[in-house]
Amino acid sequence: MTRLQLIGLAAATALFATISAHAEGDKVAGRKLIYTCAGCHGVPGYTNAYPQYPVPKIAGQNAQYIVNALHGYQSGDRKHPTMGAQAESLSDTDIQNIAAYLSSLAK
Repeated sequence: MTRLQLIGLAAATALFATISAHAEGDKVAGRKLIYTCAGCHGVPGYTNAYPQYPVPKIAGQNAQYIVNALHGYQSGDRKHPTMGAQAESLSDTDIQNIAAYLSSLAK
């Protein structure tokens, strides 16, 4: 391997490690934060009162989906009064931690 290829490989590895570490989050911290989530998302067969629809199960959901959804509620791109209020109080670190924990659970 040439020196340039080695430098490129080292840079790519460092970037991947940084991205992976950021996306992981802290599962232990996330577990402590989901106590309010379980009140709706952890109840089998639970439906939302208005508009009426089945509340989705989020255990085992893809971490990036959870991150995107919570950021969507924060920005107002996704609209649901309860979820908007819940997401408003979360920091980016909280969201990463919640996503790490929920995605680690079995569906």
